[in-house]
Amino acid sequence: MEVIKIGMIGIVGVLIAIQFKTQKPEVALYVGIGICVLVFYYAVQGLAGIASQIQVLGKYINAGQGYLSLLLKAVGITYICEFCAGICRDAGYPSVSSQIEILGRLAVMSAGFPIVLAVIEQMEGFWR
Repeated sequence: MEVIKIGMIGIVGVLIAIQFKTQKPEVALYVGIGICVLVFYYAVQGLAGIASQIQVLGKYINAGQGYLSLLLKAVGITYICEFCAGICRDAGYPSVSSQIEILGRLAVMSAGFPIVLAVIEQMEGFWR
């Protein structure tokens, strides 16, 4: 039911922003950013619940906890960058939005390198 509530908050926020858009576009932008921050807050709370579930799952899987934490880090980086890029795009700065998205991709790639190295080490062990 949380998803329905958050969806309705988003729709109502957009309708309010539409009312202000023609006469006071800056107010419409602030309303949109406020709604984004509110939805982001709820999403982070949901992510905390998912993180605890993944940690419980990690106890049953023989894979290291490091891999699961890297997965959570990648998801967090992706969500934060997408959120910030969306705000910049809505504010009329698509070039800044694109740069934030590129930064997010590079950060996820950087966070994933330990997994790639571990896979290569495992493959090297099989070849010997």
